[in-house]
Amino acid sequence: MVNSICVFGDSIIKGIVFDSIRGKYTILENSFANIFARNTKIRVDNYAKFGCTITKGKRIIDKLSDQLAEYKYILLEFGGNDCNLNWPAISERPEDRHDANTPIDEFEKLYSKAIDYVFECGSQPVLFSLPPLDAHKYFNWISKDLNAGNILHWLGDVEYIYRWHEMYNLVVLKLSAIKSVPLIDIRRAFLESKNYQNLYCEDGIHPNEAGHALISNVIKKYAAKII
Repeated sequence: MVNSICVFGDSIIKGIVFDSIRGKYTILENSFANIFARNTKIRVDNYAKFGCTITKGKRIIDKLSDQLAEYKYILLEFGGNDCNLNWPAISERPEDRHDANTPIDEFEKLYSKAIDYVFECGSQPVLFSLPPLDAHKYFNWISKDLNAGNILHWLGDVEYIYRWHEMYNLVVLKLSAIKSVPLIDIRRAFLESKNYQNLYCEDGIHPNEAGHALISNVIKKYAAKII
């Protein structure tokens, strides 16, 4: 019987949402991780951080390396912040080349090393696919107070944001396959939903409470197979 699991990742797995009424990011009480813990009585030690990239995540994992063997499963969810771009710089200099926070080849290399490290520490890594973003909501969000025309010029079209994000998700799927690491495919669940855009906060990238309910259902089905 699994008594506890450990998670590393960014704000999505942390359960952070944007509260439009209060105008700020908050931690959702009914996040999928909290729902999972309540329903299964399994303790979830959540070390995810807002804005966390694979580089920052690996540092956190390293600090807790002595504890990792205590967990049978360690959940990893990275990529959303790694693929993010410096939108103010793009707004100012749309003719220049702009790299992601973690260029995609480096992302694959670093994520691969993080997975191997979890294995070395005696635990079983489990990967999350990236939930799809809402390109139009996200474009409106990141272009606030910036030159939206310049950002669009650099992108070519708004949906390029979605495709850029998708490339990082494909890396996650690749690593899951080549390393035989279990994958919780939450992206598929969103894409199978009609009007999945309604499952997101105003920023177009953080699932709202309904989105977290969807994720919790996916995890429930997965957990039933292994717990």
